[in-house]
Parts: sequence; C-alpha cells; structure tokens
Amino acid sequence: MKRRVKAESKQQQAFINQVIDELKSNPDKLDIIRDNLSYYREQQFLKRGFLLAIERFDWVFEASNDVEQICAQILADDYIGKRLRRYPLLYKGVLERTY
Repeated sequence: MKRRVKAESKQQQAFINQVIDELKSNPDKLDIIRDNLSYYREQQFLKRGFLLAIERFDWVFEASNDVEQICAQILADDYIGKRLRRYPLLYKGVLERTY
C-alpha cells in the first residue's frame, strides 16, 4: 500500500518563506528555534512525528551553524526538510506579529 503524499498548503509555504527571510536577516533568531526545541523536548506527551522533527532539527544544528545551510535544509525537498516544515510550532516567536 502506498502512502499518500500531502501537499503543503500555500499558507504553510508562505509562513515558512517568511521564517526563512527573517532568519536570514536576523541569524540570532536561530536561538529562538533552539529554545523551542528545548521547550518541546521537555513536554511529556508529544506525537511521535513531532519528536522526530525535534530530532531532525538537532541533526541540522549539529551539522552546521551557518544560517544559509540551515535555511537550505529547511527548504530542501527531502525527508528532513519536509519533516522540519511540518510543525510550525518549532518556529514560534521567530516572526513578530503585530495586530
């Protein structure tokens, strides 16, 4: 049985592109993502997929500290890139919303 590949919504793509732009203009915001990873890692009940995304982000940060390479990995059309884009809570606080 083949798994159905779910396409990313335009809203999700727009959000990720805004996050990437913000990270490129302010590389220090990578610390916000690291803080989010630490926060969610401490949570008792998380979906397995969310835990995998945290683990994959850890791999990305171990591989490089360069914001360009990290952004390229987030946008990559591979397993890790798709996993990192699936959970927008990991990017909470990177974009400052003004309402």
